[in-house]
Amino acid sequence: MNESFDYIIIGAGTAGCILANRLTENENIKVLLIEAGGKDTNPWIHIPGGYFKTMHNPKTDWCFTTEEEKFCNNRKMLIPRGKTLGGSSSINGMLYIRGHANDYNYWRQLGNIGWSWEDVLPYFKKSEDYRISKSEFHGTNGPIKVEKIRSNFKLLDLFLEASQEFGYKKNEDFNDGDNEGMGYFPMTIDKGYRCSAAVAFLNPIKNRKNLKIITKAHVKKLTIENLKVKTVNLWKNNEEFSYSVNKEVLLSAGTIGSPHILQASGIGPGKLLNENNINIVKEIKGVGKNLTDHLMLRPVYKIKNLETLNDIYHSFTKKFLTGLNYLIYKKGPLTVGASYLCGFIKSDSYLENPNLQFHISPASTDLLGKASLHKFPAFTPTITNIQPTSRGSVEIKSSDTRIYPQIKMNYLSTDEDREIAGKSIKIVRKIVLESKAYKNYEPEEYRPGIQFKDNQSLAKEAGKFANTIFHPVSTCKMGNDENSVVSDNLKVKGINNLRVVDASVMPTITSGNTNAPTMMIAEKASDLIINDQK
Repeated sequence: MNESFDYIIIGAGTAGCILANRLTENENIKVLLIEAGGKDTNPWIHIPGGYFKTMHNPKTDWCFTTEEEKFCNNRKMLIPRGKTLGGSSSINGMLYIRGHANDYNYWRQLGNIGWSWEDVLPYFKKSEDYRISKSEFHGTNGPIKVEKIRSNFKLLDLFLEASQEFGYKKNEDFNDGDNEGMGYFPMTIDKGYRCSAAVAFLNPIKNRKNLKIITKAHVKKLTIENLKVKTVNLWKNNEEFSYSVNKEVLLSAGTIGSPHILQASGIGPGKLLNENNINIVKEIKGVGKNLTDHLMLRPVYKIKNLETLNDIYHSFTKKFLTGLNYLIYKKGPLTVGASYLCGFIKSDSYLENPNLQFHISPASTDLLGKASLHKFPAFTPTITNIQPTSRGSVEIKSSDTRIYPQIKMNYLSTDEDREIAGKSIKIVRKIVLESKAYKNYEPEEYRPGIQFKDNQSLAKEAGKFANTIFHPVSTCKMGNDENSVVSDNLKVKGINNLRVVDASVMPTITSGNTNAPTMMIAEKASDLIINDQK
């Protein structure tokens, strides 16, 4: 095919859906949206509790795996990434967290003009239909619906009480720039259904005459001549197709996919490209470097005389009633993904901003998404270091992009990260085992075990059952240093008509969940692109 488009968007995930929506508002702009996965027709995508049916499912998840992680018991760890319309917003936990204002102010201090909290707040608001409360920090007319949680467990209310016993305040709005405190997650849910980027941004405009959507199409490479992208080459049904671009290619394939496609197209570290017999178009050392993620440490506490999801899972009657509650009222556990309670706290009082985040679930399992829930009542007060210093990489293993790249996360590879991991487990232990709120319910530490006392041994033991919390970022980071890949207008350095628009451009990881920041990046990118054409 020699069909041409003004803009070609690679990846119909969170960012790609937003770009497609905003760019096609101008009927004179012709846009092609390419998605490697299929349509989002799987019903489990749209039922929030179906979260565990779509993760690790090759029909909806890329099912990436890391290399052996030295400090996580040498395990190869699963890295879920959405492979369907809506991308990871179609399989994530639906947790709507922007991060701390200082995350974005730091981006600006690094020289990225237009990316301070004050600059990006209007783009967060633009996406939102925030139904929890009204304030100057939230929008009410955007496509993404943000609602209160529709399920409750007494043991979670008790965790809030317990945390307040130790001075952790309650927070009613984690998204006003100051996220410190404890409370329930705001969720991207619309009246009991998942509100993915595809549902919110793509479905309403998918029939626009100036938009073409291709699914189950795997990008092979970009053809670049004289430092300008000419065509996007892809496979569909084992046939090769090429599409020409008139203005720009917008790479929104995600933190793993975007550097992979750049490297396959000859943009990346020269040595790596040579090793894979790829002609160097533009050497950019940082492509695939700086990989940063949040590692969730998953202590488990047994509990007595309090209902948990474990009890529901192992009772036919309770499961039936839970399903009925969802069908009739759109309430209960099926309206929630993995986590209910959120919290942002400091591991040390000297810190200016919180560096730890809670994701608390009234359930427990050996392996998230791959094993059944425990047969005893228990809960998982997951905690993660939201400003880790460990860095990993994404590196191509073949010039054929159908062969997955090598992913190294290097979790807990710095002394600082291991020290903070130990401290964080101790904080959880104190809240659960020493609080008055839980005393009558006889909590017992099932994992890691109270025999582990010092920070380093706790970190080592916690690493045995830790998992990604699905926030990989920064492999095509924005900035001005030698490891940056894109400028602050998201253009790939040295290439005239190529931008990266997804979580991979974050200069540093945000303090919390990364889907809301990715929406903001795409909203801002849309304006940058449109303004460049004026």
